[in-house]
Amino acid sequence: MSKKKFTEKEIKQLKGNPYVKSVSTKAITYTDEFKRIFIVEYEKGKFRKQIFEEHGFDIDVIGAQRVKCSAERWIKAYREIGLDGLRDTRAGHSGRPREKELTLEEKYARLEAQNKLLKAENELLKKIQMAERGLKERQ
Repeated sequence: MSKKKFTEKEIKQLKGNPYVKSVSTKAITYTDEFKRIFIVEYEKGKFRKQIFEEHGFDIDVIGAQRVKCSAERWIKAYREIGLDGLRDTRAGHSGRPREKELTLEEKYARLEAQNKLLKAENELLKKIQMAERGLKERQ
């Protein structure tokens, strides 16, 4: 991550760019669309800074180091995984699962599944006990 922090004016400017998903004082999240565009343009032979500038980014605001690091990360991900490597998957895999209110049908289905599991566990324990009794009787 870059050490450069954005001012309120720079954040407002960056938020106005259609290729910015979100921006804070410390970081920019680019859209998946821009990452794909970047790779296509880069593969055609354009320079990293040129691609950013053509899509409305001011390199003086973003910082050359941030452009370089983002580009290297995207190129590496594209070469290893393909276009799927450019997707931002944080929303689906971050932190604790969101709590949501379950409907009565969902609650009933969960309880039914839990009941089946407990019954299966009881049957397994009974079989183990029977097997142990059989071993004791043979000795």
